[in-house]
Amino acid sequence: MAVAQTVPGADTGAETKAGQQVFTLGTVEVSGSRQADTGLGDVQRIGSAEMEQANADTVADAVRLLPGVSLTRNNRNEEMLSLRGFDSRQVPVYVDGIPLYVPYDGYVDFGRFTTFDLSEITVAKSGASLLYGPNTLGGAVNLVTRKPVKAFEGDARLGMGTGQSRKAAVNLGGNQGTWYYQVGASYLDAETFALPKGFNDYKKVPTDTGDYRENAYRTDKRLSFKLGFTPNATDEYALGYVRQEGEKGNPVYTGTSTQKSAVRNWRWPYWDKDSIYFLSTTRLGSDNVVKTRLYHDTYENGLDIYKDASYTQHDPTSSYKDVSKGASVEWANYSLKNHELRFAAHYKQDEHTDAASGKDPQKHYRDVTTSLVAEDTITLGERWRLNVGVSHDKRDAKEVYLWPTGSTSATNALAKLSYALTPQGDEVYVIASHKTRFPTIKDRYSARMGTALANPDLKAEAANHLELGWNGTPWQGGKGQAAVFYSRVRDQIQTMVVDSTACGGTTCNQAQNVGRTRNLGLELSLVQKLSAAWSAHASYTYLDRTNLSDRSITLTDTPRQRVYAGLQWNPTAQWQLRAEVEAEQGRQVPLSASGQSQVYQMAGYGVAHLRARYLPRPDTTVDFGVANLGDKWYQLSDGLPMPGRSLYVNVGYRF
Repeated sequence: MAVAQTVPGADTGAETKAGQQVFTLGTVEVSGSRQADTGLGDVQRIGSAEMEQANADTVADAVRLLPGVSLTRNNRNEEMLSLRGFDSRQVPVYVDGIPLYVPYDGYVDFGRFTTFDLSEITVAKSGASLLYGPNTLGGAVNLVTRKPVKAFEGDARLGMGTGQSRKAAVNLGGNQGTWYYQVGASYLDAETFALPKGFNDYKKVPTDTGDYRENAYRTDKRLSFKLGFTPNATDEYALGYVRQEGEKGNPVYTGTSTQKSAVRNWRWPYWDKDSIYFLSTTRLGSDNVVKTRLYHDTYENGLDIYKDASYTQHDPTSSYKDVSKGASVEWANYSLKNHELRFAAHYKQDEHTDAASGKDPQKHYRDVTTSLVAEDTITLGERWRLNVGVSHDKRDAKEVYLWPTGSTSATNALAKLSYALTPQGDEVYVIASHKTRFPTIKDRYSARMGTALANPDLKAEAANHLELGWNGTPWQGGKGQAAVFYSRVRDQIQTMVVDSTACGGTTCNQAQNVGRTRNLGLELSLVQKLSAAWSAHASYTYLDRTNLSDRSITLTDTPRQRVYAGLQWNPTAQWQLRAEVEAEQGRQVPLSASGQSQVYQMAGYGVAHLRARYLPRPDTTVDFGVANLGDKWYQLSDGLPMPGRSLYVNVGYRF
């Protein structure tokens, strides 16, 4: 039986406690028979207890703790994920199995989503189940919310830190046997962040000359509610609602690029999201289970572009609205001996509207995406298990402003073979999969401010994956994971120059399916219990990426090597002390506003963090610590410094 890997450093007792609150109706990566809930090979999890102790208030802060994951921050002040070299468009994010990514461009700002009301985050890689639906080219990230266990329970958290950062969160829930409720509210706010020692703003007219980053404010508010009905031991029905409201500044570029477009005096007055969804599971007889998901999601975004760094005058607010609505039905059948059959159908309608601005009229787009899936988990013997699946996806452009409509389709396939080394869950596995991603509305129709032609018939990107892995207990007190992986991508969407007078000159840019790339690498992780009071953890990722279609063009924004390691000491029952280090090397980045024409290698870095937890009583925690202890100046993107030395203190109460 496969066992999902948890984040290195996780407190086993805390994770077990948090795991009891996992909303299993919102999970997707579930295997085994009627009662089993285990991962499949390359699935990794991080639970709420570890997120809290690591001061991981956002999804970006949390997933960076996992092997294979790296982050980057772009010039829109968005935190983006890379999973084994696949970017946020190619690794969709879900909440309780429901798609969350923005329809227009497929991106998700992982820094906008807070973790206060989550029970766990699961990250699936090349072996991500086809039951997620379309577009899991490089994997899938699922944010799983909480489900109460007691008749009345809850927790509250308050915190503050460097840069006038403040947080407040409360979760309340109750399980009454045949029904339950869960309510969460959170507030995360910061005025700025500390600049590191030695930082220098290289612009001709510097804007960041003090100790703190200018225009780096953020505010994120979140309200969630879930009402569930459990009439018996096998059936469950839940209605959920999530409201997010955010605003942020856009710190100005500080690098050496002389391109005028590198400097952006931007602010985002609103970044709001409303989601309502219904989930259900119903047993029909002894051998059939039907699951459904229904959802409606609205995303509204506004951008103010200012004349200069005084932030006194700006152009009319650029705003757009995205609406997604959809449904999926999954049927699981256990009637055949040694087989667990699952069939699913997905329907998703995405709408994007650019509001009228100045001389530009309102622009409206509408896509419909469908998918049919079949998977079978086969028990080949006492220790052998095989999971196979196939899906066929289709996307139709139903409404398009100005340009002609288009359509495309894609087929996906998956095979996982695992062998249980021990009854406790140690295993070796091999995964082979073929995954695809449809082009977004922006890929097909964006004029890129008058510089590009549309391409309505862009095909899906496709990747072939091969992975060999092991996870288990190598020796007493240890829990480890190792994986080698190889991915080859074809029909990758890249911007090409074509002859045309439609853009005001003799050429235009156009997105085309011309790219071929290769990713290969290694992941290692180990959690080791050293004694009753001491434990250690470490993870290492090696990633090599090559542009096969043009080796002179460098693939950017991912490190060649990344390490995250730590040591924990519990000197008494009331104290936990942790020291952590993260380091990376070999990240290539483009010079801002140069496209890919100028690329340089970012200096490697290593930063240390110290954390402490004090428990004055069993239901109360006091967490405090310092991140980037050495005040290291490092960057993940050109001209965008990461925070320097930062202090924090949090107080939590659970009942």
